[in-house]
Amino acid sequence: MGRAGAWFVEHSRAVAVVWVVLVIGLGAFAPRVEKALSGAGWEASGSESVLVRNTVDREFGGLSSYGLSVVLHSPTATTADPAFRQTITRVEGILKGDSRVSTVVPPQPGASISRDGHTAIVAGGAGRDSNEMVRVADDLKGPLKAAGSGDVRVALTGASGLWSDFNKANLSAMLHSELVSWPVTMLILVLAFGALVAAGLPLMLTILGLVATAGSLYLMTLITPVSVWAMNFALMFALALGIDYALFFVVRYRAALFGEGRSPAEAAATTMDSAGKAILFSGVTVMVSLSAVMLVPSPAFRSMALGIMLSVVFVLAATLTLLPVVLARLGHRVNRMALPWAKTGEHRSARFEAWGRRLWKRPHVPAAVTVLVLLALAIPALSLNTGMPSIKVLPKGDSARVGYDLVQAGFGKGAPGTLQVIAPAGDAAAVATVAKADPNVVQVSPPQTSRDGRTVLLSVVPQTDPSAPATGATIDRLRRALPPGAKVGGAAAENHDLEHVLATTTPYAIGMVLALGFLLLLVALQAPLLAFLGVISNLLAVGAAFGVAKWIFQDGALHSLLGFESQGFLDAWGPIFFFAMIFAISMDYTLFLLSSAKEHWDRTGDPEEAMVGGLAHSGRVIFAAGGVMVAVFFTFALSGPLPPKEMGVILGIAVLLDAALIRLLLVPAILAITGRAAWWLPKPLERVLPKVRFGH
Repeated sequence: MGRAGAWFVEHSRAVAVVWVVLVIGLGAFAPRVEKALSGAGWEASGSESVLVRNTVDREFGGLSSYGLSVVLHSPTATTADPAFRQTITRVEGILKGDSRVSTVVPPQPGASISRDGHTAIVAGGAGRDSNEMVRVADDLKGPLKAAGSGDVRVALTGASGLWSDFNKANLSAMLHSELVSWPVTMLILVLAFGALVAAGLPLMLTILGLVATAGSLYLMTLITPVSVWAMNFALMFALALGIDYALFFVVRYRAALFGEGRSPAEAAATTMDSAGKAILFSGVTVMVSLSAVMLVPSPAFRSMALGIMLSVVFVLAATLTLLPVVLARLGHRVNRMALPWAKTGEHRSARFEAWGRRLWKRPHVPAAVTVLVLLALAIPALSLNTGMPSIKVLPKGDSARVGYDLVQAGFGKGAPGTLQVIAPAGDAAAVATVAKADPNVVQVSPPQTSRDGRTVLLSVVPQTDPSAPATGATIDRLRRALPPGAKVGGAAAENHDLEHVLATTTPYAIGMVLALGFLLLLVALQAPLLAFLGVISNLLAVGAAFGVAKWIFQDGALHSLLGFESQGFLDAWGPIFFFAMIFAISMDYTLFLLSSAKEHWDRTGDPEEAMVGGLAHSGRVIFAAGGVMVAVFFTFALSGPLPPKEMGVILGIAVLLDAALIRLLLVPAILAITGRAAWWLPKPLERVLPKVRFGH
């Protein structure tokens, strides 16, 4: 690593040219990415419900879960009134005018007209895939709303409308959060770096990583759909890791430059040989953690994980190639526009050293108290319930939620979650009999026959809300009781299938993250006990964060302060996705602390100096980086729809606990308690592990 750093500095012009070509080349595609990203993809690939949707799209005019559902309602007029009929005609005209709508079905008595006649539904068939139908909803929901007249209200709802509204609300929340967090972030960076020039380096890494990631994601969309969430999370991780890596690298560089009196080129090489190694291990660990999300067979999940991993690759590459070059060119100017205390070259914090000495003398009580606090916070997570997002994730005024409420008021609580059952034509009667016999089914439509006459489609309306557990139980009962050739789909079934896949995949993904995280720490630290303790301490941070999440989001505490409606559960994608993200961030701090401790251990063989020196040299960086990330994440908790709030609260609490309690108190205390045993390496392992040192 040291030789690589020296080579990059020596060939700084070539490195700069490569990055200019890369950023310009990929940056040319970056502005196109927003319109190219997909708004759907929240499904279990290959599941029964997706098969049903594809069949309905092909054989029944596209009237599947992603077809358009336009609700018309008037508190005074009925469908028999001329004004209401004229509004229906205008709505039908708008749908027919879009070539992506395959068919238009007017309101039908007994099916899509309510009993009182005040509510009607016009259906538009999906003439494109689910991602394109979300774009259709983006384009048509405005004109459809404007088609209302008098007291006849028009709202686009259904899966396409829901994801259209949710993606828009989420994008708005992300942008708002970024605007709020940037001033706080810059203030913390200036205080942490002590100089405006140095504080601008994380911004450079973030911008380069984002531009390259955006361009790469656009190129990916030419091959496969990529979720709009991939860009959102890539933005967040590029900022978070750019700050972390730049902090660790620049602090170490300035120590070598000012404190050790090295030349700028030598300081860059020295920093690469120490901090650079820790950053490399951290980046690999982050990507390993996020790769576990790829186990979920869902386009949205896989593309989100891939988007974050791309941002990590580019930020990591910029940190390890371009940042040494920039620092070597800046030389002593890295401290330009510095605050009074910034000119010191010693990155050993006197305050954290004193804290380490105090912990070394009396580690048992702080360690025990910290573990008890974290366990107390984590215990509620054992009763955490999960479910697929309900309509409550949308603001009350959004079109999809308005239409959803109107459908429930006019047709019954379970109407928005109408199930679609396809079966061989000969089983139509048997399917209807079984469905009508189910205790949670209130209506079964007459069968529709496919174009070739071989398949029938029946609509089955449950009694309960689509997000209620009883609806999921109904889907399972029908699948067990229906004839072998029958299959159950619909939007509620697609959510149910994805929830099932998440529940079965999560344990394997968590196990994979823990195992690979342990192996990477073992290679990096050359100490099995330390690698094990690093993984366990990360688990404590995750458990405590989810315990607090259960109290807030499942039980509804702080709902008024945070501005959300409790669904009575945490979104089902939270455990696996947030676990991977928290573990990835926690490994950053683990490696920053323990790589510094290992450097001192390798040099002195003294466990006290390893613990105290590691804390003294990394404590300030961990504290500052944690402060920035907590500020960024908590801004998401204060704006936007429910899922970003969940993300902001859970990640913010996890980082706060990890940086403040685990890395700066618990882990140092454990190092003090275990002493030399923490660094023990069995001879058989010593023979097979590659030799890794963080000193120069």
